[in-house]
Amino acid sequence: MTMLDAPTLAENLATDAKILARGVTVHYGAKQALNGIDLDIAGNRVTALIGPSGCGKSTFLRCLNRMNDTVAGARVGGMVTLDGEPLYGPGALDPVLLRMRVGMVFQKPNPFPKSIYDNVAFGPRIHGLFARKADLDEAVERALERAGLWHEVKDRLHDRATGLSGGQQQRLCIARAIAVDPEVILMDEPCSALDPIATARVEELIDELRDNFAIVIVTHSMQQAARVSQQTAFFHLGNLVEVGPTERIFTAPEHQLTQGYITGRFG
Repeated sequence: MTMLDAPTLAENLATDAKILARGVTVHYGAKQALNGIDLDIAGNRVTALIGPSGCGKSTFLRCLNRMNDTVAGARVGGMVTLDGEPLYGPGALDPVLLRMRVGMVFQKPNPFPKSIYDNVAFGPRIHGLFARKADLDEAVERALERAGLWHEVKDRLHDRATGLSGGQQQRLCIARAIAVDPEVILMDEPCSALDPIATARVEELIDELRDNFAIVIVTHSMQQAARVSQQTAFFHLGNLVEVGPTERIFTAPEHQLTQGYITGRFG
């Protein structure tokens, strides 16, 4: 991991961003997937990452909780901080603690082959957050409430989670992610495997959750980005082409590449 020099670091940290990325590069072996990305992620907002397949948006998302660490041959350069604390290099946050503060929801619902209750309780148990079962019960209920799922599953908490519908499974995965009270939620195309009704419910949930979390969502759906986000970042061939308020990006983009993608000329 290459780090920015100290003066640049101090200068870059003069921001109220929840997550700050400067000069982020990613190589998979000899292939460079990201080319010096600079992006601020604000709290209590949804930031949408859009762009054609293979443009680097999911690769960037995985830099924010060090999921690229699990990929053989991956190398991350530049600087990423969470509340001013470095995620890489000397003095970096422990990856396990980082992933408690930065939760992730994946493209396909991936409930554990356990009960609904045990899925949500998994994180709090692993991190030893609650000594009393009553406190754990309360945390599970609160997470399911926040995920809009409690009233649908409260009478079958000990049933297998895999028996839920696809949309319910995805909301369960969101409940599992927020059960440890993270500060940031990363979502990698969370609705791509869902039907329109389930997608609408998850989008409503994202809008509700941004009151308490910083949310970053990768989506191939420009309509979804327009509906749920306040900030949009457009990636192309490993570069961050343009970032700004969602309304401006979709109505008056400054870059021709952005305009071409938004209007469907390529992508």
